[in-house]
Amino acid sequence: MSEWNAKVIEEFRANAGKVGGWFADKDVLILHNKGAKSGLERITPLVYRREGDRLFIFASKGGSDSHPAWYHNLKATPTVTLEIGTETMPATAVEISGSERDAVYARQAAAISNFAEYQAGTERVIPVFELVIGQAGSMA
Repeated sequence: MSEWNAKVIEEFRANAGKVGGWFADKDVLILHNKGAKSGLERITPLVYRREGDRLFIFASKGGSDSHPAWYHNLKATPTVTLEIGTETMPATAVEISGSERDAVYARQAAAISNFAEYQAGTERVIPVFELVIGQAGSMA
């Protein structure tokens, strides 16, 4: 885990899910997933979007031309654990596509302009996952 991610996670846990800096006005969760190659637990802070009872995350990697490592991990093992605020819960990550993906991403880009910039900065279509709460087992 990068030192930057470790600091964000420490702040998140110390402040009941609230993080300052760039994240100050954004919804942040901690994603626990299994490494696709290593099988080891990986932990990543991510901005998420809530729409009613649905949660979405975006494999933007800051507009990079490659997917973040956690994208490959979720494709290999979609069973995850989430930390949101002070709660921890199991979930399943389901990649959405087509017009549904486009609509969710457009709403996220309208809400947080960085996401519009990320998509504009790469030729790849940035993947979107829905996190389905309570539909997961152990990550073991």
